[in-house]
Amino acid sequence: MNRRCPVWAPPVLAVQFLSRIPVPGTGSLSAQQVNAGLAQAVGWFPLVGAGIGAITAGIALAADSLWPALVAVLIALAFEARLTGAFHEDAVADFCDAFGGGHSADDVRRIMKDSRIGSYGSLGLIFAVGLRVALMLAVLEQMTPLCAFLTLVAAASFGRLLVVVLMTWVAPAPQGTGLAKDIGSGVGTSVLLTALATALPGLLGFALAFPLPMLAALLGAGAFLGWFRALLLRRIGGSTGDCLGFSAYAGQLIMLLTATAVAG
Repeated sequence: MNRRCPVWAPPVLAVQFLSRIPVPGTGSLSAQQVNAGLAQAVGWFPLVGAGIGAITAGIALAADSLWPALVAVLIALAFEARLTGAFHEDAVADFCDAFGGGHSADDVRRIMKDSRIGSYGSLGLIFAVGLRVALMLAVLEQMTPLCAFLTLVAAASFGRLLVVVLMTWVAPAPQGTGLAKDIGSGVGTSVLLTALATALPGLLGFALAFPLPMLAALLGAGAFLGWFRALLLRRIGGSTGDCLGFSAYAGQLIMLLTATAVAG
């Protein structure tokens, strides 16, 4: 049996992993090919993120022409939650519950696996989504439609790029779960280079329109990743799938914060 992953599989698997969009062809892959393809698929996360961001931005801008901006943002995020299965929002809640309520590494891992949501998770998710709503509202109100579109697409791509950077920088935690455990050890320099290349379509337009906010976002992301890496290594000895999902949401917020602060 051929265990090598077909060249078309990684981007398709990336779409399948990050969204609920039905994709053809993956049923013909063997388990070995899927495992090999997932490690390569990580490199396509920023481009898939840009696509998700484009859909969210398009819906927000279309709705903004009919309703108040706040209503438009909520409609767009509702569509996005359906599109992604609230993938990263779930990670935010699990991460906040685990790192807020857990004392030992075993406590953190146990809480992170628990499907129930506690007070830390509830508050963390409310604040994270609330901040994103406020920032998207500011983007729609401060920027032209084209600049708003470029900003929202860039934020979505930037968040997924941070996932890849974190995977190459922090090993999976002992007894970890999710993406970090399954393929974290298979993500190296070549996958990171692919991710940097696939991030260009989502980031280039924003970088050309707003070079200073782009630089500020890179500096902010570097500071966040340095702090986050130290936190993960100290608390649980590595990364998990929920930690990666949290970093994706944080990356989006960092980009939106710098865009609205500097470009506004």
